[in-house]
Amino acid sequence: MSSTDVLDPQAVLDGVPTGLWIGGESVAASDGGTFEVINPATEEPVATVADATVDDARRALDIATAVAGEWSATAPRERGEILRRAYQLVADRADDLAMLMTLELGRALPDSVAEVRYGNEFLRWFAEEAVRIGGRYTTSPAGTGRIVVSHAPVGPSLAITPWNFPLAMGTRKIGPALAAGNVMLVKPAHETPLTMLALAEVFAEAGLPGGVLTVLPTTNAREVSSSIITDDRIRKISFTGSTPVGRNLLAQAAERVQRTSMELGGNAPFLVFDDADVDKAVEGAFMAKMRNGGEACTAANRFLVQSGVLEEFTEKLIAKMSAVRMGAGYEEGVTLGPLVTQAQRDKVADAVESAVAHGGRVRLGGKAPEGKGYFYPATVIDQVDAYAPVTRGEIFGPVAVISSFETEEEAIKAANSTEYGLAAYFFTRDLDRSLRVAAALDSGMVGVNRGVISDVAAPFGGVKQSGIGREGGSEGIEEYLTVKYVALS
Repeated sequence: MSSTDVLDPQAVLDGVPTGLWIGGESVAASDGGTFEVINPATEEPVATVADATVDDARRALDIATAVAGEWSATAPRERGEILRRAYQLVADRADDLAMLMTLELGRALPDSVAEVRYGNEFLRWFAEEAVRIGGRYTTSPAGTGRIVVSHAPVGPSLAITPWNFPLAMGTRKIGPALAAGNVMLVKPAHETPLTMLALAEVFAEAGLPGGVLTVLPTTNAREVSSSIITDDRIRKISFTGSTPVGRNLLAQAAERVQRTSMELGGNAPFLVFDDADVDKAVEGAFMAKMRNGGEACTAANRFLVQSGVLEEFTEKLIAKMSAVRMGAGYEEGVTLGPLVTQAQRDKVADAVESAVAHGGRVRLGGKAPEGKGYFYPATVIDQVDAYAPVTRGEIFGPVAVISSFETEEEAIKAANSTEYGLAAYFFTRDLDRSLRVAAALDSGMVGVNRGVISDVAAPFGGVKQSGIGREGGSEGIEEYLTVKYVALS
């Protein structure tokens, strides 16, 4: 893709691969099948992409496994240099990639720009981690020999990525897999395949050998993915998506005892205590709720506000969300684009109806506009019981649901009353409370006085039914390594 004006949406499509990425090149599906990628703002197609079949997946796996040994033997420095060159290419094409994501995902361009910057950092981070894969050499405690511990690539890997962060979910998985010396096949969400295909082309230009990275867009996700998972050559599965799908994948992986990392559903609580800086809490709440239009697994899903600051916080959040400008994500000044599909908009609308049916009061928004596009406005609903059905699952849209509490114990109990445990947030000025509440929240990640917690240098992941394993940080590459012990006399 060539450099282009960030406000020229159509130009970025020129040159984007639309075939399957197999063996280092863009190829047609074996049966010639294709599917359309839809612009959520217009409901019109923006591209036609090859639709992978089971036969395509098997051929791709044959090619990938044929080069797996050579790639794993590649010097760590060389693997790191390829990732570093890919990082620079993504940085050079940041505007194009951001616009591409906005076209297929719908979200506002500023959010896409932010994702390119965030997602690209995983390539730089794991370029550096590639040369830091360690081991150890010690004498056994009994003095009877030497212990040598080394790390090896886990083996051919499959990544299944979601539609909501089409670049970052790719780089967060591909980066450590390649750094560790693994070949990887990627099955991107059919709603947003273009970004992953563009990323595959970037890797090829960065010098990645053909077959090391495969991208298989498909509308037949279950059969295509299963044909790969049920092959004994696949040793690692990384998935980001819903908990029900994750459970199914775990069951399949268990049959072959394959390594898995699962980043699944979230239901993040956002607690505001009486002693919080309310203005900062509102800023944090806005970021935690409205990033990516609310279509994020780390999005604040339940706002639990202590009664002493309840009305102040609510009024200020309404004012903040009232300033959001809704429209096609690539239009200048727009900060809230459409949701990704009609089904997703229907889900958000159902959540709002449920909140109202259980006593909630709509203070802002609450109704989808007429006309083309899967738009839903910024919405605030208060007076919702902390245990109402709407608080049980992810809303995945620009809807803030506010409940009140009286005591710290009450807030923690409500926050933890879910099967999920991905992210949690709270605001307080009290240091003792900060440490106490952070320890008490049953969550893999906790933001204290901040509404954005993702960081490439930190481990990303959850507890309970929010997943298994971690991505990012020094922990991220460990998911793609096995440990080998050699006993020397």
